[in-house]
Amino acid sequence: MEREETAKEKDMTCLEHHAYPEERFSELEKCTICRESQVSTLLSMFGERQHLGFPSIFVYGHTGTGKTYVLETLLRKLELPSAFVNCVECCTPRLLFEQILDQLHQHCPAPENEFSSYERCDSLNDFVRLFTRGILKQSLEKETFYIVLDKAEVLREMDANLLPGFLRLQELTESNTTVLFLTEIVWETFRPNTGCFEPLILYFPDYSKVELQRILSSDYPREYPAEFYSSYINILLGVFYTVCRDIKELRHLAALNFPKFCEPVIKGEAKESDSHKLWKNIEPHLKRAMQTVYLREISSSQWERIQQEDRESSQLKGLSAHAHVELPYYSKFLLIAAYLASYNPARTDKRFFLKHHGKIKKTDFLKKHEKTSNHLLGPKPFPLDRLLAILYSIVDSRVAPTANIFSQISSLVTLQLLTLVGHDDQLDGPKYKCTVSLDFIRAVARTVNFDIVRYLYDFL
Repeated sequence: MEREETAKEKDMTCLEHHAYPEERFSELEKCTICRESQVSTLLSMFGERQHLGFPSIFVYGHTGTGKTYVLETLLRKLELPSAFVNCVECCTPRLLFEQILDQLHQHCPAPENEFSSYERCDSLNDFVRLFTRGILKQSLEKETFYIVLDKAEVLREMDANLLPGFLRLQELTESNTTVLFLTEIVWETFRPNTGCFEPLILYFPDYSKVELQRILSSDYPREYPAEFYSSYINILLGVFYTVCRDIKELRHLAALNFPKFCEPVIKGEAKESDSHKLWKNIEPHLKRAMQTVYLREISSSQWERIQQEDRESSQLKGLSAHAHVELPYYSKFLLIAAYLASYNPARTDKRFFLKHHGKIKKTDFLKKHEKTSNHLLGPKPFPLDRLLAILYSIVDSRVAPTANIFSQISSLVTLQLLTLVGHDDQLDGPKYKCTVSLDFIRAVARTVNFDIVRYLYDFL
């Protein structure tokens, strides 16, 4: 703990060496939790406002590591002249050039100007000329102007001279300009073949579990104690950390499920310190949340509607509205096999599906470190050959791998009961995930007189 505090104090000491107001650094510290080291490094690269900056800086790291947020916060809090562009939105060089020029001249396309850009710019030569003229017009020749290109990997698919041009923009325009590239790929796969200036490279590592706990706990609602919300975040990360590290999605999950966590406290059924009762209440809710895989793909209102439908269906003791689908006989077994492949570890197939597997010691079969239910962690991808192997085992009569079977797999994917995982260019064949719930698959299994619970690893 003392070592962490020392490192933090060292980073903030580095921040204070720059000629910016001290109150801005305190704001930066509050806004960029667990990123003090990266902020300090960036400020060292920036130097003073009037100093000649580095021509280019390459910032990379996985999605959800704070690259875009830190740069936006840094430039906004320190009021540095800049242009921030998302390269995915600017699908052509012209859009990219014109958006940078619009931000340089503080021009905003609007109905009054017929949504036109400040100046038309079709090529890199035109951009260099117009950008140099704009720097002089805005009287920015004595301080550094920052161009931030987010999702910069898209530049590799544009004109061949675009990437080298931005890397040498300071030289071409003879102005104090720094270009920052934000991307998820490393510089070795980014480097153009035509030769270029090497940028300064800064890496944003993934947030650790402790850092995520600290960041998410800082969002606690003011009507509840910070310790209460921190214990909730600890439970949430215990479930979702292995499958999701994206800070935005974890924030969405935390906000979406917190009312359910507070429900026993509001009703007076439990105290804020009664963690066992609170966990028992939130556990089935988090299981349903895991089945959606990525909650950012649906809105909060849609999620609440799904929960309401599940509650109504459980009261009726029948299938949910999603389960009212007629499937062919073998499609039902295919879906059952897919569910078993998604929620059973591959090493258990021999025990469940091989008739003469011999004796397997329970101490060898059950791993001590497996403390979390596979149903709570969500479905795992499985290859096609494993699906067919399980299918042949659970169906009494031998089923040949005909085109009819493969077309039924495609139908299950179309019905969104299975999800195709991976890309078409993978050499090891397609992989799938089963997206149905336990209640759904048990109802399907009952229609073919198959006891699926006997074959599920979590129910041993």
